[in-house]
Amino acid sequence: MISRSYTNLLDLASGNFPTMGRDRDRRRMPRVMTLPGSICEMDDDQAHSVSSENPSSLAGDRMIVVANLLPLKAKRRPDNKGWSFNWNEDSLLLRLRDGLPEDMEVIYVGSLCVDIDPIEQDDVSSYLLEKFRCVPAFLPPNIVEKYYEGFCKRHLWPLFHYMLPFSPDHGGRFDRSMWEAYVSANKLFSQKVVEVLNPEDDFVWIHDYHLMVLPTFLRRRFNRLRMGFFLHSPFPSSEIYRTLPVREEILKALLCADIVGFHTFDYARHFLSCCSRMLGLEYQSKRGYIGLEYYGRTVGIKIMPVGIHMGHIENMKRLATKESKLKELKQQFEGKTVLLGFDDLDIFKGINLKLLAMEHMLGQHPKWQGQAVLVQIANPTRGKGVDLKEIQAEILESCKRINKQFGQPGYEPVVYIDRPISSSERMAYYSIAECVVVTAVRDGMNLTPYEYIACRQGMSGSEADSDVDGPKKSMLVVSEFIGCSPSLSGAIRINPWNVEATAEAMNEAISMAEPEKQLRHEKHYRYVSTHDVGYWARSFLQDMERTCIDHFRKRCYGIGLGFGFRVVALDPNFRKLSIDDIESAYIKSKSRAIFLDYDGTMMPQNSIIKSPSAEVISILNRICADQNNAVFIVSGRGRDSLDKWFSPCRKLGLAAEHGYFLRWSQDQEWETCSQNSDFGWMHLAEPVMQSYTDSTDGSSIEKKESAIVWQYRDADPGFGFSQAKEMLDHLESVLANEPVAVKSGQFIVEVKPQACILTPVTTLVVSFLSVVIIQDFLSSNGSRTGIAFFASENDMKQQPLGVSKGLVAEKIFTSLVERGKLADFVLCIGDDRSDEDMFEIIGDALSRNILSYDTKVFACTVGQKPSKAKYYLDDTSEVRFMLESLAEATITPCTSDEEAEDSA
Repeated sequence: MISRSYTNLLDLASGNFPTMGRDRDRRRMPRVMTLPGSICEMDDDQAHSVSSENPSSLAGDRMIVVANLLPLKAKRRPDNKGWSFNWNEDSLLLRLRDGLPEDMEVIYVGSLCVDIDPIEQDDVSSYLLEKFRCVPAFLPPNIVEKYYEGFCKRHLWPLFHYMLPFSPDHGGRFDRSMWEAYVSANKLFSQKVVEVLNPEDDFVWIHDYHLMVLPTFLRRRFNRLRMGFFLHSPFPSSEIYRTLPVREEILKALLCADIVGFHTFDYARHFLSCCSRMLGLEYQSKRGYIGLEYYGRTVGIKIMPVGIHMGHIENMKRLATKESKLKELKQQFEGKTVLLGFDDLDIFKGINLKLLAMEHMLGQHPKWQGQAVLVQIANPTRGKGVDLKEIQAEILESCKRINKQFGQPGYEPVVYIDRPISSSERMAYYSIAECVVVTAVRDGMNLTPYEYIACRQGMSGSEADSDVDGPKKSMLVVSEFIGCSPSLSGAIRINPWNVEATAEAMNEAISMAEPEKQLRHEKHYRYVSTHDVGYWARSFLQDMERTCIDHFRKRCYGIGLGFGFRVVALDPNFRKLSIDDIESAYIKSKSRAIFLDYDGTMMPQNSIIKSPSAEVISILNRICADQNNAVFIVSGRGRDSLDKWFSPCRKLGLAAEHGYFLRWSQDQEWETCSQNSDFGWMHLAEPVMQSYTDSTDGSSIEKKESAIVWQYRDADPGFGFSQAKEMLDHLESVLANEPVAVKSGQFIVEVKPQACILTPVTTLVVSFLSVVIIQDFLSSNGSRTGIAFFASENDMKQQPLGVSKGLVAEKIFTSLVERGKLADFVLCIGDDRSDEDMFEIIGDALSRNILSYDTKVFACTVGQKPSKAKYYLDDTSEVRFMLESLAEATITPCTSDEEAEDSA
């Protein structure tokens, strides 16, 4: 039985969004097409789906920036006829243009901060597109409330700031109608993007948690779209994030982007941990870049804190000097030491913790009474927030208490400002502040310290230093829980929950010697001035280009339903195996080698009955009956199981335990790939594995004849992965002098024998013989060229070759050559990572002359997934159907010598 929540999700992802407050009209979902470059839309725009393979009409690249709000200010005209718009100079989205190429056009897609009457929407849209290159998304009132104030502000935002909804009054319970509104809003944003999108030429840059499922809608329509996402809020640890009922849907949606950006490594690490724990994905770091392999696509992980716009800060500072506010503040706080707080009014900014620290400092250090002043500016929050009234009441009570206790005539220790202030006024406060204090308990980035540093540096040009008396200096007391903290190494970092420590940090900041203040300021200013918003945007674009460079080198398939949709990126030559092609090549060939994996290839992985069916036995017997065929089952299973299951197939070859044991037919004995039959090393490996098994719940040991495997598929993914890495090092140390190979795989660590070992002597002999052969060749051609032979330290080391399915294929090819039957037809089918060794060996065999240049090779994987194979079949039933076709084309056994000669 499918749960109701899952059914609702399918409806949402298919575009069957309910009208809020009305009964849902359920519709059957259309199937998703899996043709390359064409993805069937699962929404009302299905008939108008556009493939990203269509040629673009534009020649230049463009950047489409998508965010919840456009970087615009809007107000009604005095005559109440129409609207007036202008740029919001404080908007980060507006400032990122400085980091993009000058010839790159930027188009903004987002909603407006005002309600536009439906009658005026068309006119406003045309005007904004023409004058500002902005595309407004008008959200219906019944959606916008549940989307923004509901799911974004009451659920995602608190959860991402580590607030769990323990009660209806604390954070708010998960409401599925809000999730539906969130998905509906993201779908509306995607439609606005599609209106202006040129998929071949444009970049799409999506911003923040309001639009986390938008990548799914765009990727479904344009599977090669160059798309990035940047999260401007914290990303919580997996223990917090996993409480989200739609956790996997959001993760999969984000992985539809090409690159996902975070302000700090902690946020990125939490995201990677969630992908590992909930989706089973592993990440790799290559040349300094972190990437997640996701169905053949590499999703880049970008870690880069955003910066400020230095020019804007300078302009605002210049404006502040022209206004009277700066002069007024200097007079007001003359002779005082000003500590400044500038925060949004919400529960996570820790404003009251700052006030408590100020109270403690004045009590512990009486010298600051009548001298130190905390100016706390509380910027009105953009949303309704959580527990806003309680926060305001608490702050006002603390201010009243502190001022009553430490206030004097003409001295007020806390100045609380709870009204909006302009940018220039903010610069004025920065100019007179000796220290900025940020005590947020959780914050995505917080650019207040950056702005303060830039402001304290002063202005360039003729007005330089006119606004800052004496040497440049700035002091910072910042919470360790905000995004900018790691980049401010000269700041005094504090745990805001520790009020006493925060008070001492504030005292230290304003008591510090002037030269040290100047040095800290210089260090910070060098960073802030070079890592501005332009640097951030430029770096993100460069990484997006690097990540997307393979888009047009691979064949892309869109598969999956709802938020399970993903794009599978495959090699351009990767295609479905044609039954007609392989049957034709099979009939024409004279010497055939056929390698078949068992689990997942001949038999479904989830099958309870593991033994082969009568149908499989019949197919194999008919193929084996042809004397020109060498047919092998190559499996990781033990030889006893394979021998029992395939006893009716007398001419079938078996390779057990990934090729350690090999038998050409039932009439022959089992061979081993190593002359060493000593398995004493198992007595060393097993106790090590057992100690890790005892301490890792959900892990187990599988002991084979030739190998021993530790698997942690049922353990905690993070802990199991950590234990596996430590075990790998432990086993390599313990078994350093044993003839074994220790390898890690997907949820396993395996110890197995080495197939052979090249000693230093044999390495030198082989190298020497190669030199002699080359010298003879050059001498016979009259060449006087000399050859110098060098044996490196690496050449002198032992070079083990572990047991693998690839070595089985190589050994069989070599044996066929020795028998005078150079294979002219090769079929190899497998479904997992171990079979990739066979595909690789077969690819190399042509160049090593163990296969002829005209050999027909059919390396085939099961399922559409990245592989070294050239072909694929969808599932085990298609594998059996293909083998049945070959069995019908197989020549029946000869009944006489004459017929045998004719057949030959």
